[in-house]
Amino acid sequence: MTFTSFEFLLFFPAVVLLYNIIPQKWRLFYLLAASYVFYAFLQPVYLILLAAVTATTYGFTRWMENVDDDDKKHKIMIWGIVVILLPLFFFKYFNFVDESITSLFQSMGIGITMPTIRWMLPLGISYYTFMAIGYLVDVYNEDVEVEHNVCAVGLFLSFFPIVLSGPIERAGNMFPQIKAMERSKPIDLTSGAKLMLWGYFMKLCVADRLGIYIDAVYSNVAQHNGTSLALAALLFPIQEYGDLGGYSLLAIGAARCFGFKIVPNFNRPFFSTSMSNFWRRWHMSLIKWLTDYIYTPISYALRSKKMWGIVIALLVTFLVSGIWHGAALTVICWGLMQGVLLSIETVFQNKRNNFEEKFKLKKNGLYIFVCCVVVYIIFAFTEIYGMSSSFAEANLIVKKIFTEPGALFIDKTTLSVAVLMTVILFFKDLRDEFFPNKLRCFESKSIVVRFGSYLLICFLILLLGVLNAGQFIYFQF
Repeated sequence: MTFTSFEFLLFFPAVVLLYNIIPQKWRLFYLLAASYVFYAFLQPVYLILLAAVTATTYGFTRWMENVDDDDKKHKIMIWGIVVILLPLFFFKYFNFVDESITSLFQSMGIGITMPTIRWMLPLGISYYTFMAIGYLVDVYNEDVEVEHNVCAVGLFLSFFPIVLSGPIERAGNMFPQIKAMERSKPIDLTSGAKLMLWGYFMKLCVADRLGIYIDAVYSNVAQHNGTSLALAALLFPIQEYGDLGGYSLLAIGAARCFGFKIVPNFNRPFFSTSMSNFWRRWHMSLIKWLTDYIYTPISYALRSKKMWGIVIALLVTFLVSGIWHGAALTVICWGLMQGVLLSIETVFQNKRNNFEEKFKLKKNGLYIFVCCVVVYIIFAFTEIYGMSSSFAEANLIVKKIFTEPGALFIDKTTLSVAVLMTVILFFKDLRDEFFPNKLRCFESKSIVVRFGSYLLICFLILLLGVLNAGQFIYFQF
């Protein structure tokens, strides 16, 4: 049962309705049970793993609470992180390490084969693992108090709107809301429904429509020329934005219907004028987590090295980001690319600022547009490595783009619909970015405009949305 399934369209309203009927004292247990039922529809066997991570997190935080010695408390935190990370390493990275060691032995002429274990990756494990670690570290740093109710910890890690693909929430935001759990207010229901409606549009009309063309090209790289591959590469970030951005809005909207306010995950990333600005707008909950728990401690420890300390912290942070995204050298390379790009920007930031001030470019529309285009192209290029299954495939795509131009492969109906849906998405983002108080159709005071807008989006989803496209891209992470 995913957000785009028929089962969810029956499950979700029923859960919201009953949540608002039952007494407040039962809502925590009810919502925890609903979250476990939701997860069981997808991977029932891995409920045991989710429960085990919950029990581990709860146990280590309670243990730390009862220890006064800071050194001992620090050791408990480290051991807690290790234990919480073990399932993620086993299910996501074991075979990668196994194959890497085997390849190393073979390159040395040693005929040793390591054991291979093929498991289905538990859905959401990367997300709830990071949430558990964040809570553990926050308790150690005394940023949050230890939660004594194991069911509250369980709901924090398994809350069904965010358990599969985030946003990556924090204990400091979630536990006060879990304790409150009041009936949904009308504004919560209407705001949540509007967010979900736009999320469905982004996923079904933009991401999945573009996916038809992109998959057709990337699934047979050898048979396509560089022009078609370049177009697919340029469209892929929009597909990814529609997919994860759409999921994020669905998750945030679904949670809002219960009165929960989840952190935002995207903020119109394609209007970024620099890579650093881009990463403050793209997958924001992940970047905030990496900044707080990886970048900040490293940069602080290396503060004596000044600029080089920042560069090292950036490289390590985005190396971790690459590893988090997938157990493949291409994805790790993608992460390092982001770290290198951000490091270069950091080193030359003062010179860029001086240049922009000298020629008064910071409010120059043409300059802003060019910067946005350059940032988009750079990100799209790095995504070639992020989505490729091997360096050979990624290098072949890059080679063809620069050396094998040709007639564009085009499915006119599919691509024209995808482009139209993308234009609508960009128009809304453009309005939100530069004219936030103009043409607010979903919030219009006119009931005709407001409900007409809802009906139009519903019509586009039902008529032009891809209703059988399967799961979200980020479920694999």
